[in-house]
Amino acid sequence: MSEKINITIDGQQVKAKPGQKLLWAALDNGIYIPHLCAIREEERPNAGCRLCFVEIEGINYPVTSCTRAVEENMAVKTRSPRIDRLVKTAFELIIADHNLKCSACPANRNCALQTIAKKRGIKMKQKRFKSIVHAFEPDDSPKTFAFDRSRCVLCGQCIRADRVEAKVGAIGFTNRGIKRMVATFADLPLADSICTQCTLCVDACPVGALYYKKDRKEACR
Repeated sequence: MSEKINITIDGQQVKAKPGQKLLWAALDNGIYIPHLCAIREEERPNAGCRLCFVEIEGINYPVTSCTRAVEENMAVKTRSPRIDRLVKTAFELIIADHNLKCSACPANRNCALQTIAKKRGIKMKQKRFKSIVHAFEPDDSPKTFAFDRSRCVLCGQCIRADRVEAKVGAIGFTNRGIKRMVATFADLPLADSICTQCTLCVDACPVGALYYKKDRKEACR
């Protein structure tokens, strides 16, 4: 096994595995970096959520920590005025397209968005960007779970669980821009698709877009 290398994050010297992505090196050492779409096992993360920016000494621009591999003696900052501004903007753009009714959400108090807001001191309700939340009706067709697209943050965690873990391929991204969404082929209800209802996608969802019906609250909409 390769020896670990030394890196410095926010002035703290930590150990990391050679080739490990910076995001996971930080998290493994108890240093929080916001993230939604990052998947540890992915060799080529898509960095779609734009929340995990950091600054690295010697590089004049912020980089996404989920795509950057650690290097010996790398010096990293997870907080700075520039980083905080980038993260806040990315977060507010996500919130602008999110059904923000936390008290009625099955994932309330166990939501990645709430964690990010608390850790970074960002308000969940933002006024900078116009809300573009679409009026989707939840797909209640599966026996034990449901899918509410209005809460989806397009992180792709459910798609990976479906394709890589379950090896089914029932769901994927469709459309582009603000019309992008997670859907089945031909946008069929989940129960009418090739979905096996294994619920791995539900367990992967970080924000309550996919949720177990037993956890649903009366005022879910």
